[in-house]
Amino acid sequence: MPNIKSAKKRVLVAEVRNARNKAERSAMKTAVKKFEAAAVDGNRTEAEGAYKVAVKAVDKAAAKGILHKNNAAHKKSAMTLKLNKIG
Repeated sequence: MPNIKSAKKRVLVAEVRNARNKAERSAMKTAVKKFEAAAVDGNRTEAEGAYKVAVKAVDKAAAKGILHKNNAAHKKSAMTLKLNKIG
């Protein structure tokens, strides 16, 4: 543990931000997995709904700096291709 007051505060703030980022990343991964499951089932309407939620989650993660913007674009592109392959 640091001795300087400002360093102590930085440790506490970093813990809070780390927890927030972890929760956001987890929610994004869950949304993407739900889309993947719907895409595997071949249910077009369910997949479209899950796609919208997943794309929004990926965009939010990229905006908050949790994902790099190119990584977010890659994820969205892959999901779009999978959605378009469904009947």
